[in-house]
Amino acid sequence: MTTPLADQLTALGLRYVAQNLNDLIDLTTRKRWSPAQMLEHLVDLESKDRTRRSLERRLRRSQIGRFKPMADFDWSWPEEVDRDKVESALRLEFMEQAGNVVLVANQGLGKTMVAKNIAYQAAVAGHAVRFLSASQLLLDLGAQDSAKSLDRRLRYWSTIKLLVLDEIGYLSYDSRNADLLFQVVSRRYENKSLVLTTNLVFQDWPTIFPNAACTTALIDRVIHHSLIIPIKGESYRKREAEITAKRKPGRPRKK
Repeated sequence: MTTPLADQLTALGLRYVAQNLNDLIDLTTRKRWSPAQMLEHLVDLESKDRTRRSLERRLRRSQIGRFKPMADFDWSWPEEVDRDKVESALRLEFMEQAGNVVLVANQGLGKTMVAKNIAYQAAVAGHAVRFLSASQLLLDLGAQDSAKSLDRRLRYWSTIKLLVLDEIGYLSYDSRNADLLFQVVSRRYENKSLVLTTNLVFQDWPTIFPNAACTTALIDRVIHHSLIIPIKGESYRKREAEITAKRKPGRPRKK
């Protein structure tokens, strides 16, 4: 049951203090704090709670979803991975100059895992982040039924501090989708950072885009001020599946 004081604190936005009012009064009484000490403690608790709630909101909006932390990344598995570059990306150094990160690898080598960890670090640092596949982005833009609504969505995707686009190269793009992706990249160019994951090296991008000029312009904007991180080797997920299969007991033979 709330009290009038708790209601007033809630109205002022002091939600944590309002929800824990009785415990905080008991604490300050036991410790015989002065009014100044009590206020310092309340401000500190409220500030920490607001920081926590703010991070939770950013993570919900980011749509990062579940992911493995970098502590679980097996650095010894890939045949080639530049750990220094990955750790630089995780420190968000590329964002200082509105740069990009491009993770290039076949399936099962952890590029999406790295991208999600970068997105998480950006959210922790206080940045607005969105994580989605390239196809989800294009579905969102393609669903707009007027030039005005399309421009509004393009403005939205161009203003997010960090946009992470997963799985570029898994599907081919028609002329309209290629143009929409180019518009997003162009609007963000040298203004906001991108993280891209792809299974294709840049010289193979023309195989998924219908227009050579569009592909060249797109690549030019992506790689300028960009940290390119190739990861080479065999699929880590395939190895895990093989290990799991070996651990399973064999089925009993039929008599």
